[in-house]
Parts: sequence; structure tokens; C-alpha cells
Amino acid sequence: MTDVAPLRRPAGLHRLTGGRGDLLAEFFGTFLLIALGDGCVAMAVAGLPGSGRTAGATTIFQGTGDWLLIVWGWAFAVAFAVYVAGGVSGAHLNPAVTLAMAVRRRFPWRKVPGYCGAQLAGAFTGAALVYAVYRPAISAFDAAAGTPKSETTFSIFATVPAPYFASWFGPLLDQVVGTAVLLVVVLALIDARNKAVSPKMGPLLIGFTVAAIGLSFGANAGYAINPARDFGPRLFAFFAGWGDTAMAPYLWVPVVGPLVGAVVGALLYDFFIGDVLHARQVAEEKFVG
Repeated sequence: MTDVAPLRRPAGLHRLTGGRGDLLAEFFGTFLLIALGDGCVAMAVAGLPGSGRTAGATTIFQGTGDWLLIVWGWAFAVAFAVYVAGGVSGAHLNPAVTLAMAVRRRFPWRKVPGYCGAQLAGAFTGAALVYAVYRPAISAFDAAAGTPKSETTFSIFATVPAPYFASWFGPLLDQVVGTAVLLVVVLALIDARNKAVSPKMGPLLIGFTVAAIGLSFGANAGYAINPARDFGPRLFAFFAGWGDTAMAPYLWVPVVGPLVGAVVGALLYDFFIGDVLHARQVAEEKFVG
């Protein structure tokens, strides 16, 4: 749609042809991801109970439907965010994805800090929007529960491990596994040597991948699988009054786990699939030659 008039003057447009445009897309895509993703959690935790649509003002997760609301809400959030930003920056929207692309897909290392910073800023801002929209519902829930700034309402913004874990190892393993699965599928979807996927279908399938991870592993530790998705809203929650609940010692797990898992996933994909595709491609080229 080249007939759409730009908002900026030509001098401003010139600066968007390089890295600055990528950072804007990563910021806005991650902002949308968190606005819709944390928004669906806010709906389940505070919006529905406060609006009288559940059995009580503090009744949440009474059935599997509550979990499905969150799983599919996050799936659509990821898909739509990738649709929005993909044509500009590739829509990493996740420092773990950016790291894996730098390690195994020749993404320039010099761009990694900027991408990660833009993703973190977008996640922080997206959480702020969710809080602005749902603040009355959050306040009503905490008032009914008698616990201001409770861990329950904090869970709208960032992840917490299930109480059955006795140490940090279980949640860390969960995050490594979940993010590795994400990267395996993402790399398969974008690999031109593999089964061809329509560019318009790719984001939706990535969203379905996130849904599959949530359905398979989500209850363990909230399936952050994205350091920016967890730490950005967690940082906002700290400033919004959740204090020590937000900055609990656990906070490093959904940061380190996804970073490790993403690299593991990229290595697994290349070992089991990518190298096979490469070997066959080279053999075919030699045959044709």
C-alpha cells in the first residue's frame, strides 16, 4: 500500500530504513504481545471474578476452561504480534529467540543488545497498559481477598512456580524444555529447506506452538519461555507496588532458563533436522552439477 501517506517527514523516514526501524518493530510487537497476553490473564484472574461472571469475587481457575482461556489468549497474542512486526524486524519479540538466531543463524551480534532492550521496553509498556485498563478489577479482587497487591494479582504480570517444586531446578528445567521446543518448531517453520510454510501461516503456527507448550507444560511455571515477557512486566509490577513479590529470588529462572533453552533448541534442530537437510541439499546440487 504505497499510496498511504507517511506520518514522518522524509528526513525521519530515512532513519527508519536501518536498525532504528527494527527496534521500533521489536518494541511495538512485544508491547502488543504483552498487552494481549497479560490482558487475557487479567481477564481470568480479576476481570471475570470482579464482573460477577464466576462463582465468587475471588474464584479463579475453578475449571479447565480458565486455563484454556489463558493458553489460547497467549497463542493469539503471539500470532498477532508476529504478524504485526514480522515484516520489519523478523519479529523475534523474545531475547531467547534473538540469542539463538545470533548463535546459529548468523544474526549480527551487534544487534542483540538493541533487540533485547527494545523487547524489554515493549514488555514493560505492555504491562503498564494492562494495569491501566484492569486497575479497578485488580483493586476489587485484592479488596475481596483482603490482601493488597497479592501474589494472585501479581501473577497477571509475571510467572510463579507451582508449589510442588521443592527447589529451583524443576522450574529451570521446565523453562529450558519449553523454550527448546519453541525454537525447534520456529526454526522448522522458517527453514526454507524444510516443508514450505506460507508466510501468512507462519505466525499462526508459532502461536499454536505456544499453545501446545502451555497445554503440555504450562502449569509447572507459567511457561514464560521469554525473558522479556517475564522480566519486563515483573519490573513494572515492582514499581506498581508488588515490591518483594515481584523481585523474589526466583526471578532469574524465567530469564536464564529460556536463554539456555533457546540455544539448546537451535542445536537440537540443526543436529537432528538441519544438518540432514543441508547434506541432502549439497548432494542434490552436486548431482545436478
